[in-house]
Amino acid sequence: MISQFFVLSQRGDNIVFRDYRGDVQKGSAEIFFRKVKFWKEDGEEEAPPVFNVDGVNYFHVKVVGLLFVATTRANVSPSLVLELLQRVARVIKDYLGVLNEDSLRKNFVLVYELLDEVIDFGYVQTTSTEVLKSSVFNEPIVVDAARLPPLGPAAIFMQGTKRMPGTAVTKSVVANEPGGKKREEIFVDIIEKISVTFSSSGYILTSEIDGTIQMKSYLSGNPEIRLALNEDLSIGRGGRSIYDYGGSSGSGSVILDDCNFHESVHLDSFDMDRTLTLVPPDGEFPVMNYRMTQEFKPPFRVNTLIEEAGSLKAEVILKIRAEFPPSITANTVVIQMPLPTYTNRVSFELEPGAVGQVTDFKESNKKLEWGLKKIVGGSEHTLRAKLTFSQESHGNITKEAGPVSMNFTIPMYNCSKLQVKYLQIEKKSKTYNPYRWVRYVTQANSYVARI
Repeated sequence: MISQFFVLSQRGDNIVFRDYRGDVQKGSAEIFFRKVKFWKEDGEEEAPPVFNVDGVNYFHVKVVGLLFVATTRANVSPSLVLELLQRVARVIKDYLGVLNEDSLRKNFVLVYELLDEVIDFGYVQTTSTEVLKSSVFNEPIVVDAARLPPLGPAAIFMQGTKRMPGTAVTKSVVANEPGGKKREEIFVDIIEKISVTFSSSGYILTSEIDGTIQMKSYLSGNPEIRLALNEDLSIGRGGRSIYDYGGSSGSGSVILDDCNFHESVHLDSFDMDRTLTLVPPDGEFPVMNYRMTQEFKPPFRVNTLIEEAGSLKAEVILKIRAEFPPSITANTVVIQMPLPTYTNRVSFELEPGAVGQVTDFKESNKKLEWGLKKIVGGSEHTLRAKLTFSQESHGNITKEAGPVSMNFTIPMYNCSKLQVKYLQIEKKSKTYNPYRWVRYVTQANSYVARI
């Protein structure tokens, strides 16, 4: 059970606040924000998702720059409360279409009505958009999606040669379009978060994919949908060698370690032809979650070289190579590397003609940071960093620096080769032909190269 729920902006402004039980002081939002802002314990950059101050447990998640927070004095499961906060954010987004500070302020009456239906006296009742529709009656005030900042290339939906901006899904599931009509369409996202650890010699030590197939339906009448996946998809290793990774080259089967499905999915024909049948509920929901540890071709190769140049100087050479096709582009790539604690100054040297690249040395936590706006498949980029030390280095610098970590987003690419072969919607009439949008996104979860 939770005592309070509130949403704070990046500045610490209280946008939404609901006190369910009255056993936590009213100034908890201010205490929380001050603690998060000045979190310096153990040299950490950010506050952990769960912490305790004066007997009050604070739980928070960050969603599109907003802080969703719950407080309680009880000893509750942290994972339960964090999942609740994520689901509350999703329900609010389903109703408002757009989740940002402006939409929350304009729709505060609807948001409070949702919160009262989702949580009663601190206990969760439901987080299903479908169930809430029967008890929530306020209409959302739609925020103009054109006024939102651009979502970048990762938010572009594709269907053949057609392109539709990501703002296509910034629609409420309950509000009608201008003119009272609803545009019949459905969105399917295959989102994969990959974790890879490279040894100092470049070999893959561990690799894992955590994937989900997300669906958001704007189809009236909730028609039945058939979603077909790869026919050669198999679940569980079935005795195959761990080194058999034919799937990573595009041929051979896709082997998932395990998976689970949304309760609305019927698996009657899944074993025969890998087809999922479902009647999609309103709002955004995960059709299927899956995990894969079968070896796959990593999207990036990272090489790091550290050379000592005297007793107080050293040079770091970072080289990254994109291992995906030239038709694919990775966005918002950030490479970080911790440096020895006695590093005083860093001067950077980018390759000639480098565009859209930024470098920085975070002196507070002695980290080198290299940001690239985009990387085209098959390309290679190099950064040279000259380090100056405040004292003579004793011992091996490579043991005191690293590892190198990467963050990135690659739209229209997935490492597992899991694909949606077709998306069939039950026809209500001969002219019924809703829009279908499918996109693939690969993101870094933990992408680390040891030095």
